[in-house]
Amino acid sequence: MKIIKNPATGDCAAPRLEVWLMFNILDLRTMPLTAKPRPGSDFEAELPDDQSQGIGRRLRRLRTERKLTIAELAAKAGVSSGIISQIERGASSPSISTLVKINSALGVNLWQFFEDAPSPSSDKLHFVRRKDNRPRIVAGKMHLTKELLSPSSSENLRFMILTLPPGAESEEMLSGPGDKGGYVMSGRVELTVGNEVAELFEGDSFQFKSTLPHKLENRHDAEAKLIWIINIQDKHL
Repeated sequence: MKIIKNPATGDCAAPRLEVWLMFNILDLRTMPLTAKPRPGSDFEAELPDDQSQGIGRRLRRLRTERKLTIAELAAKAGVSSGIISQIERGASSPSISTLVKINSALGVNLWQFFEDAPSPSSDKLHFVRRKDNRPRIVAGKMHLTKELLSPSSSENLRFMILTLPPGAESEEMLSGPGDKGGYVMSGRVELTVGNEVAELFEGDSFQFKSTLPHKLENRHDAEAKLIWIINIQDKHL
């Protein structure tokens, strides 16, 4: 990776990442865990209470569609039956790490916990997602937000808007075959890929292999907003 400096100011200008691609706290797919979440990370943080009821309802639907009992799903996911029951009743706010275990056991991707199944009255254009119909995830104490832009959450190519408030950090805890990339819409972020770090400014873009450890940080006073892209190789069960 080459960091280009502005000759006038000496500041880092648009960094060039050599043939790689990126995106997010969590890969919203059934990918193998290759890193343990560190304590206090967004990956372990509980989701806001206002998302719990919807997640529980969708989890129950996905489980019953697969004709699994709570005990059977708990055994497959490696969590307790009590946790599954509490999530389904909306009595518990699950962490992202818990949902990842459950979505892997169900054979679905994480976004399906945040989006209802299409209804007969839904938009007939399967290749379009309307701006008022974006599934949204708010994670961690810093309320890092992800909005799905892709028309389908089940496809291997997925893109979304990632918003990092000041001080927010998005540490990738899942990795697997595929690529990630993105474009900075506003603000500034620090991108770490492997052992290399680049300061990204508005208008910069990036790309890397998703098998590499990576994270984003917003160390500035203003909110940062990015287009985030994931291209995942099927299947990562």
